[in-house]
Amino acid sequence: MSTRMIIRRLGGGLLVLWLVSILTFLLVHLIPGDPAEVIAGENASQADVERIRTELGLDRPVLTQYVTWLSGVLRGDLGHSLFTGKSVVTSIAESAPPTLVITIMAIVLAVLVGVSAGTVAGLTQGSRVDRLVSTLATLGIAMPSFWLAMVLVSIFSLTNPWLPATGYADLGEGFGTWLSHVILPSTALGLATAAELARHTRGCVADVLTRPYVRTARARGASGAWLVRRHILRNAAIPVVTVLGLQAGRLLGGAIVIEAVFGISGLGTLAVNAVLQRNYPVIQGYVLLCAVVVVLLNLIVDLAYGWINPKVRTA
Repeated sequence: MSTRMIIRRLGGGLLVLWLVSILTFLLVHLIPGDPAEVIAGENASQADVERIRTELGLDRPVLTQYVTWLSGVLRGDLGHSLFTGKSVVTSIAESAPPTLVITIMAIVLAVLVGVSAGTVAGLTQGSRVDRLVSTLATLGIAMPSFWLAMVLVSIFSLTNPWLPATGYADLGEGFGTWLSHVILPSTALGLATAAELARHTRGCVADVLTRPYVRTARARGASGAWLVRRHILRNAAIPVVTVLGLQAGRLLGGAIVIEAVFGISGLGTLAVNAVLQRNYPVIQGYVLLCAVVVVLLNLIVDLAYGWINPKVRTA
């Protein structure tokens, strides 16, 4: 991909982030309830509520509040929590590690299982393996992640106490302890994406097998792993990479549900608590972070296109 195209993508991404910031700011302020009343408590007088609203700047026009917040964002300051006074950047940094670890592990699991199963199914169309993979992929897509999480906890934590049912352990507590705490949530989060990738990979591989260049390569004696890697997977990869980019953003949002099931204090817990408390700065910071991640993922997908298919670099 050319430098000009990358600059255009970045410019488009910045425009998206600006529109997201406007929409988020307006929608957040439409949430029923007043943060000042929550902070003041049920027995507070109206004068106390008004004083708190003034201290927090909530009595100013919405446009003024947005401009003040946006100017802070451009300086790297997402504001401070209305309840704790802690910096939103600090709150996100403290809550991000569990969510990022679970999401990345889920992506790795989805790629390894989904692409492998889909490739095997595509290469053996019509066989029992193909039908088995297709059936499991359909079931995986249909199963809600929270239901799968509860099933995994029931089997591997309650019935058979092999893995912890709740909580998160840092890597500093030991690799085995860390791994035991991330296996179940990562599996519950990543299996649906693995099923989606398996289905798309299977279809793409089956389509590539019918292309003339594959038949020509076979006629010239190409076979086995070299044929699969050089001609089949490389040409089937672009649609799969597109799906993976879309699913990766979905996984970050799906982590909210998984964290609730496994009792993990991550970004999802931070976002849910912020919504319940009407903690505007934290909500806005979380949504903006998710938007940044999605924009970066789209850019990575575009760059991957150029690596997979050199023709795209000059497009």
